[in-house]
Amino acid sequence: MARVKLIGENDHPELAETIAKIKGARGGRLINVYRLMLHSPTLADAWFEFNQAVRYGTEIDGQCREIAVIRVAILNNVEYVQRAHGPAYALKEGLTPEQVAAIADWQPSKLFDDKQRTLLAYTDAMTRQIDVADDLFAQVRKHFSERQTVELTMLIGTYNMFTRVLQALKIDPEP
Repeated sequence: MARVKLIGENDHPELAETIAKIKGARGGRLINVYRLMLHSPTLADAWFEFNQAVRYGTEIDGQCREIAVIRVAILNNVEYVQRAHGPAYALKEGLTPEQVAAIADWQPSKLFDDKQRTLLAYTDAMTRQIDVADDLFAQVRKHFSERQTVELTMLIGTYNMFTRVLQALKIDPEP
């Protein structure tokens, strides 16, 4: 159960414009994470814009994006993000159900190519150790341009922050 009451779509008429913008990008739904964030409209609006940029305004392909997001959610034990990204986004980006399931224990899996394995190792290092070893960073640079490296690093960092907020506030997954 969420530690903070989720704001209903019609609870605050002054938020109608922000809610409409969010719903427009979310298939007409006001999902729980935004219902929580709307307690601080400025942060909800800023998060929406930033999250849209981090996820969709980059050169990162959808499969890499979803692998990184799901791996962060697994490492930080956040069911909300795992449930949202696994079936909904990852499969739409072309990952197989087997790949999505294997993200939790990716190292022995043969389902990921070298680029994806490097991304998973990078995600693990950023999330677990925070510091990334030079040899791993060199591997990242073999697969990703400078721009893509910055974008991936921002994506992984963003989802580390995001999952920690969701975990602290115990947000409920969507039904």
